[in-house]
Amino acid sequence: MTRAPYAADPDAHGPREFGRESSAASGEQRGPRSAFQRDRDRIIHSMSFRRLKAKTQVFIAPLGDHYRTRLTHSLEVAQIGRVIARALGLDEDLTEALCLSHDLGHPPFGHAGEAALSEAMTRHGGFDHNAQALRTVMRIECPYPQHDGLNLTWDLLEGLAKHNGPVIAPNWALAELDEAFPLMLGTWPSLEAQVAAVADDIAYDNHDIDDGLRAGFLELDDLLTLDFVADQWRAVEKRFPNAPRERLLREMVRDSIGLMVNDVLEHTREQVKGLRSVAEVREAGRQLAGFSPAMAAQERRLKSFMYERLYYHPEQVAAAERARDVVARLFAAYAQDTRLMPEDWQARLPAADPGRARVIADFIAGMSDRFAMQACTAIYGERPAGLINV
Repeated sequence: MTRAPYAADPDAHGPREFGRESSAASGEQRGPRSAFQRDRDRIIHSMSFRRLKAKTQVFIAPLGDHYRTRLTHSLEVAQIGRVIARALGLDEDLTEALCLSHDLGHPPFGHAGEAALSEAMTRHGGFDHNAQALRTVMRIECPYPQHDGLNLTWDLLEGLAKHNGPVIAPNWALAELDEAFPLMLGTWPSLEAQVAAVADDIAYDNHDIDDGLRAGFLELDDLLTLDFVADQWRAVEKRFPNAPRERLLREMVRDSIGLMVNDVLEHTREQVKGLRSVAEVREAGRQLAGFSPAMAAQERRLKSFMYERLYYHPEQVAAAERARDVVARLFAAYAQDTRLMPEDWQARLPAADPGRARVIADFIAGMSDRFAMQACTAIYGERPAGLINV
């Protein structure tokens, strides 16, 4: 495949924060992988990535085997991201690495857990899962003897920091990391990072519909009040008039993903005409990879529907409040007695706040849903109830 002139180049990537590892300092060939492939593999092999298998995507600690978790969501984002990157001539490996790592900073119980940590950290600079993802790969994951973090390329870290666009007012975590290893926070990121962001939207827009229907929180008739969805449903029924409803629903979700992907490709190709380098992408001053205005409007209506009917469903809200309480109680317990934390985490604790509180938040943010419930049970002597609703 021909690489587009505006694609990130693994042979001309930005530096790693800590340079090359000592095993390669002599210039010894370390194998066939590119720099971005190494980034991807370091993410896949990290403990933080493995823990995503037991972190909330939509439903908290679901009992059903077929509901998505942060891990399966991240894999689905990566699949969509690679398709788009390949079609646009971008670097697939960098795109995949960004897709796989974009949710590493999510605490247990999804946005409910994030809300609890944000509240607990109000006096210490707050908490944000995007900044926490960068903190995770740069400071918390420590598998190497020479340095903290995974020592990823500048291109990966820059894209992870601002895949949703320039960061004008970074919070403490992002500002601290940017000071140590400047990431040009005020500019737009590479097209690979922009593709990762829109692939995330495509994945959760459509797969959350799939999970919501499966759980009975969404009804097809309600979805069909959206013209965008109704048009696809009628087309699927016409193609497969005798197929079971369950298969038609899954076909509709696939069609919707394909429609969105093709829209992104067509719109992005128009936006990048005449660009000759990745530097011109960063200097463009606007988002280049994304939905057309018409599709963006449809996608916003779909999101509004999903918030009203699924994310803010009364059962979801009730479970989220109980989950939020679990995280708040954990933070309170560790803040009062840090001896409740594992010894290796106690060793990381600074003597005073805000650093002390931030390390406590790091520990909690890394927990899976299951581990958070177990930790709460061990501390308070009673297992949290009412969290699982599917």
